[in-house]
Amino acid sequence: MANNYVFNDSLPVAPLKVAALESIEPFAQKVNDHIVDFRRNDTQELIRRKADLHYRGYDVDSYLLNCHCPRFGSGEAKAVIHESVRGADIFAMVDVTNYSLTYKVSGNVNHMSPDDHYQDLKRLIGACAATAHRVNVIMPFLYESRQHKRSKRESLDCAMALQELVSMGVSNIITFDAHDPRVQNAIPLNGFDNFMPTYQFVKALFRHDKELRIDKDHLMIISPDEGAMNRAVYLANNLGVDMGMFYKRRDYSRIVNGRNPIVAHEFLGTSVEGKTVLIIDDMISSGESMLDTAKELKERKAAKVIVCCTFGLFTSGLEQFDHFYEKGYIDYVITTNLNYRPAQLLTRAWYIEADMSKYLAAIINSFNHDVPIGAALSPTEKIQKLIQNYHGDGYNYYQVIR
Repeated sequence: MANNYVFNDSLPVAPLKVAALESIEPFAQKVNDHIVDFRRNDTQELIRRKADLHYRGYDVDSYLLNCHCPRFGSGEAKAVIHESVRGADIFAMVDVTNYSLTYKVSGNVNHMSPDDHYQDLKRLIGACAATAHRVNVIMPFLYESRQHKRSKRESLDCAMALQELVSMGVSNIITFDAHDPRVQNAIPLNGFDNFMPTYQFVKALFRHDKELRIDKDHLMIISPDEGAMNRAVYLANNLGVDMGMFYKRRDYSRIVNGRNPIVAHEFLGTSVEGKTVLIIDDMISSGESMLDTAKELKERKAAKVIVCCTFGLFTSGLEQFDHFYEKGYIDYVITTNLNYRPAQLLTRAWYIEADMSKYLAAIINSFNHDVPIGAALSPTEKIQKLIQNYHGDGYNYYQVIR
């Protein structure tokens, strides 16, 4: 497994530094531990091959940058870096969805919003961009990604944020399962990489459920709306099963909570009766739409309903999911650990986590060596190996999923 992360003829472009803001520190620590393991294995493998090591920047116990963003009593803030970053390859990490962090304004406690996290990210970039060799931004949940297109007289917040980061000297922006990756058209001459967690979903699914039957008669992939079609098509093709789609019929004569209310969910596809159905989407916000879709599928006599979403935000709490689980409308929910998740979510019987730390570590390692990302990662091939082993075709499952 270590050989997958060995870059024989490539040196790092510069010493690696992972600048993790407080919003993402626990996840960044896991990513850092994986990078340390990769590079120790890399060094051992190169020594075994009697390769020329020269300088590789692998002789450190941690790649995390010592930095933080303190605030004044007025609520204003600054970024402070406590070590030199001259000539370093900086990977600035932030989780704009982490509402658990607070700060005081004239004695009043405020929870940090996505806007606050984004400002801290810019402060961090401003503190290191002048002397760093390169600055890359890792923003798993892309800031303002739901405001990606203009309808009537509206701001284009995501596009403006991307342009602002580029104007500050950011070379690459790395995100996961962007709500609409076409927003990268705002910065066509700069690096924008959008990675998908499909392999991690399949891995978590196979680990949890040993009774799945991966064929057209027993499994079906469902897109909850037209926006998730590409995700569903990719997974359905990899698993060799059919897919179906719901579309939302809305009342465009009214606006409730900033949007047109959903009147009904209409289904397009073959029968789901007796099948395990896998609903895949980029995020669970309030969860209302996802739960309605799950209920519709159960009423159509689906045997199991499994929800896979990259970001579990659960903005309206967990109680409704508890209720639907008790009623049997959902069997379990899989989300990644790319965003903040409250402690109570991790204790729910219906919740499964897909760990993305190793995947992101491999991405950072590849970027730092300036090699094609496909040289280190091949999700489609890995998914196929998982499926073949699950069918008993001779692959060592636990070797593949390590």
